[in-house]
Amino acid sequence: MALDGFIEKIYRRYMVWKCRPSRVAAHLDKSLPGERKVPLQDGRRKIRVAALQLKLKLLKSPLHFADEMHRQVRKAVDRQARLAVFPEYNSLPLLGMLPGFEKIEEGYRKKAAGSPNNGSKKGSEDENSLVDVFKYMSPAVQPLVDITFSRLAKAYGIYIMAGSYPLAYNGGLFNRSFLYGPGGQLIGSQDKVHLFIDEAKWDLKRGSSFSIYETAIGNLALPVCMDATYFETFRILEHKGAEIALLPIADMQEYNYWLALRGIWPRVQESLLYGVKGALVGTLAGLVFSGRAGIFAPLELTPQQDGVLAEVNTDSDEAITVAELDLDALQELRQNHPWRDTNQALYSRYFPALYRQD
Repeated sequence: MALDGFIEKIYRRYMVWKCRPSRVAAHLDKSLPGERKVPLQDGRRKIRVAALQLKLKLLKSPLHFADEMHRQVRKAVDRQARLAVFPEYNSLPLLGMLPGFEKIEEGYRKKAAGSPNNGSKKGSEDENSLVDVFKYMSPAVQPLVDITFSRLAKAYGIYIMAGSYPLAYNGGLFNRSFLYGPGGQLIGSQDKVHLFIDEAKWDLKRGSSFSIYETAIGNLALPVCMDATYFETFRILEHKGAEIALLPIADMQEYNYWLALRGIWPRVQESLLYGVKGALVGTLAGLVFSGRAGIFAPLELTPQQDGVLAEVNTDSDEAITVAELDLDALQELRQNHPWRDTNQALYSRYFPALYRQD
């Protein structure tokens, strides 16, 4: 879906104007609390976290987006979470701002209803159009995301991993996640390193390194979805000092429990750190998204010895789950674990070249 020439430029400017930070901030300030902060827990090394699962729905206004994100943050705060984790592709609801997109979405639904294959197979023309839309919306989405989550994090005094967003930088399109601190500051970001097959077809650009952010609630990492499919990712994060991996996902397929196991659960067991997964579910433009938000830990640090601290019980509806992470217990386990499958010489020799950009 693309607008041409002069109309395209005018409408993009209109979207940027609608998403301007001053407008969104003024709107949010009407509903934000004056002094509602999440109380500190006993010792900085015990952290209560929330994994959010959002269901796709089209939003026609950036103010609706801000309200929806605020509603989700309140859910986390009501459960005393000091960290909230949002899903991958968290800006997809904003496609509802584009003129005529609802009709296009309705067309996809009719195709899917008429044939089991039409709803899942996407031609190159559709894929290219979707990329064009992401690039087109990027100048409006970036400031909207920043002001929304900065304001929310500061108002509630919590950390927010805002999810990931397809955004244009330096002529390329990256799937980038963002982390905000309790002062409202942008702590850092992370570009997705391992692309899903559809993202590679869309010619998204990949990141080439992983960053660790030292915070008052531990050392945080922000891998994105497919980054958890490969053991190297979390082994790198562990060796760089990560204690908690914040993973946004939006799996582009029907939910399959066994396929889902290729992700964060085994990575946490191999590399001995905590993992918090936010998930996007639902259907949009012929794409099916599924997942289960959850909070994971090494087997030894979970009550049932199963590696799961908390997980939602649905793969298709909105949900939230919370759990407490004990970072002191994690460090003790790392120091006294009966076995550690590690090969630092191999990592140093091969990993840098493996992740270097072509």
